[in-house]
Order: sequence, then structure tokens, then C-alpha cells
Amino acid sequence: MKATLRTVRLTLAEPLRISRSTMAARDAVWLTVEHEGLTGHGEAVTSVYYGLNTTELERQLYEAGLALGRFGDPESALREGPAGDRTPAVTAAVEAALLDLCGKRSGLPVHRLLDAKSARTAPTAPGGPSAPTAPSARTARTIGIVPAERAAAQARSLADSGFTVIKVKAGAPDPEDDLDRIRAIASAAPRARLLLDPNGAWTTAQALQLLPRYAELGVEAVEQPVAPGDPEALARLAERSPLPLIADEDAVTYEDVRRLAGRVHGVNVKLAKCGGPYAALRIAELIAGTGTELMLGCLTASTLGLAPAVHLADRARWADLDGHLLLADDPWTGIGGADGVVRANDLPGLGVRERRVGREDAA
Repeated sequence: MKATLRTVRLTLAEPLRISRSTMAARDAVWLTVEHEGLTGHGEAVTSVYYGLNTTELERQLYEAGLALGRFGDPESALREGPAGDRTPAVTAAVEAALLDLCGKRSGLPVHRLLDAKSARTAPTAPGGPSAPTAPSARTARTIGIVPAERAAAQARSLADSGFTVIKVKAGAPDPEDDLDRIRAIASAAPRARLLLDPNGAWTTAQALQLLPRYAELGVEAVEQPVAPGDPEALARLAERSPLPLIADEDAVTYEDVRRLAGRVHGVNVKLAKCGGPYAALRIAELIAGTGTELMLGCLTASTLGLAPAVHLADRARWADLDGHLLLADDPWTGIGGADGVVRANDLPGLGVRERRVGREDAA
């Protein structure tokens, strides 16, 4: 197998402000794996919070691409995985590229390969009698920390476009500003389900004061209200919360989730932090029946980066798969989302295609 890398700049349609930072753009590194005339693609994106810069992603993906050369076919590479110590984001990108390639070789979409892995179904020919419907989900659409009037206009536009779930960032210096934003959004989009994400900006005392007020405003659930690093504090808060609490920054690895299973109401699983679709499946199996439900989240990325999670979308209580919708120019297409629904399809592999070309380097 031969691997190539390409690095491109992903610019947001408008800067996204959250409690700890404001982001206007990030780099994406694409891995393309070629074997016998077919290609598979995966994406990893930079993240200041997770310590992923462009140089490190390129280095690790370059080394992973070299390691793939020792395998005779992508199926064996997918089973064994390339050797080396990789960050979860790089592991996820490699796994995505191999799944894409394996799907194209077998004529099956990735969701069928994942179903077979989790023993939900046995793979059959596309369109066969037991072929399941391609996964789809109503995705949340994120509104950042913006003035209430701006948030209301965004919410109204989203509702008019078909969005029924809106995720609102919180953690402004004045908590009343966040409450005003929620009130404005609820008024502008009264039928929308509202999720709140302070990104760990509150203390436990603030959370105990604010959560009942958000419950009164109709918020459905709150992600990571308190600073990560003390999962026991989050679990204790969940016991007292009038709203479901979803762990995000405190639920990175399988072991993190194991400690919180049954103690929080949900965990936000992002492929870039857990290590790919197979790791996400293991987490989903771990929490099944515990009372902790699955949220599928994402980093801001292109359709290529979001596609593997969309192939898992029907397994989640909450889908927050809008990273590609925040971009000024998504260089890939194939999962939809502009109407509030992300959809996998039954094309072989990930079912996405590239719209434009960036910089390429041989690995």
C-alpha cells in the first residue's frame, strides 16, 4: 500500500467563541491510502486543547503511512493496526482511511463493516435482503458565545432550515449573558431542543445555582459544566442536577468512560479523542444498559473528518455532528446536514468525494 498526505486550511464561516477560546480556522491533514487502484481517505485536524499542531499531525501520519507499507492489503492493516505510538486523532484518521478503502474493495459502505464488527448484522451484498438502512440523525447545530440578538437571528435561521436541535455555548464572564442568550434562542426557535455546553467554565457552586435556571428555560441537557480533571466531582454533580449532564472533556478514553458509566447521564464520544470508530463501538458497548447514553460529537472538520461518525449516528441519543457546517468552504461532500439531518449513504466506503485540491506530499 502507498500513502500520501495533504494539508489544507479549513476556515470557519465566522469565528466560534467558546468559554476558553475563539477559533477562526484550523489545519486538516488528509491521509490517502492506495492499493490496487483504489484509494481510502481519512482526516485529522489540529486542536490547541488536545495539543495537536500541524507539524505533529503530519509527522505521525507520515510515520503511520510508512508503517502501512508492510501490510499486503488494507484488511490485514485494519485488523492489526500500524505499529507505533499515535495520538487518538491520528489513529482515527488511519482507521477511517482503511475503512474507506476496505469498503470500496468489498463494495460495502462503512456502516455495514461496523455493523459486522459489532455483531449487529452480517455483511451482505449492497441492497440484499438484510441490508439495513444507512444511518442518519438529526444533528445539533452550534451557536457560539455571541450577543443575544445575534443568537436569536441565528436560531431563527436554523429553525427555518430544518434544524430541531441547537447546541448553545456558555461560559461568558457574566452568567446572565448566557441566560439571556438561551432565552433569546428559545423565543426565536420555540420548537427546538436546546443543549448547553459551558466547556467546563463553571465551578460546582455555580453549576448548582445555574442548572435549575436552565431547567426552567427548557434546556434538555448540559455538557461538561465544570472544569475537567475531577470526574468524581462531575459524577457527584450529576446526582444533584435537575438536568442530564453529559461528560465531554472528562470522558476521553475507554477507562475514563468506565469510571463514569452509570454515574453521568451521557458521554460525548468524539472519534478524534477516543481513537476511531472501533474505539467508539467499544465505548457504546461499555455504557449499554448503565443509564449513561451516547452522544456523538466532533471537532470542527470537513465532511471527510465527520463521515466516519455519521456511519455510527443511529447508535447515539444525541448527535452533535455539525463541524463541517461551520466551515466557509467544505472541501468534501457526501453527508448532508444543511437541513439539520446528517446522512450516511450506501456507496462503498465512506461515501464522500472531494471538491477541491490542496497541497500534497508523498509518504
